[in-house]
Parts: sequence; structure tokens; C-alpha cells
Amino acid sequence: MPHIEIKMYPGRSEEVKKDIAEKTRDFLAKEMNMETKFFSVSVKEIEKEQWQEEVVEKTPKEEMYVEANF
Repeated sequence: MPHIEIKMYPGRSEEVKKDIAEKTRDFLAKEMNMETKFFSVSVKEIEKEQWQEEVVEKTPKEEMYVEANF
């Protein structure tokens, strides 16, 4: 606890995805005043054509705190 899930378009290397995951974990751990060892982070690539269906439509509105505007 907690788990962070990042969904993004494909195209970034494994190294870049790991770096993004670690930086996100580190930031949130600091904000929550917790040790990083308690966090897990997953990265899921979603094709642009599937974004609406896989992300926008499947994420309940009450869980979406910041929405993209594109």
C-alpha cells in the first residue's frame, strides 16, 4: 500500500518507464511521508486508438481527479 498505476501511450524504453515509475514513487512517498518500500508502481501501455475505451470509459469519474484535455 499504496499502488500507483500509470497508463501511457507506447513508445518509451524500459529504462524510461522505470525512471518515471521510480520518480513518481519517490514524489508520492515524500508527499505522504512514507518510506518508498511500501509503494508499488505498474506501467501499462495503451495504444492511442484504444485510449478512450481503455482509460476514459473504464475509469470511474469518482476516481479521476485530474482529466486530460485533448
